[in-house]
Amino acid sequence: MTSTDKKFKLVKIYFYVCHRFDIELKYLCERFNNNKQPEFTYQEAITIYLYAMRLENRFHVKDIHEFASEYLRDWFPKLPSYEAFNVRINRLSEVFRVLSETVLNDFIPESCSKKSN
Repeated sequence: MTSTDKKFKLVKIYFYVCHRFDIELKYLCERFNNNKQPEFTYQEAITIYLYAMRLENRFHVKDIHEFASEYLRDWFPKLPSYEAFNVRINRLSEVFRVLSETVLNDFIPESCSKKSN
């Protein structure tokens, strides 16, 4: 990653995800086992997923992981193998559903009507 603008966007996405995670998302993916505090967090997985989709136009988990492994390793040194990353993303399906609702509400353009017909 060379662009300062892209680095800023990565950090901005990470902070937004962490904020939403602390408010509501953590309850949707809480783990009740010995690995409750994984080295590679859900927040990091969500951030990589959103960043790669939004800014790099990568829409397959394998492509997202390859991109992260090659270009974001300095930012996410504990990035797991593709298989582990894929499992983590699949466990987050409910988180992504709620997060997409939240993002739409938080970033709706002023010109859009919030009223349903």
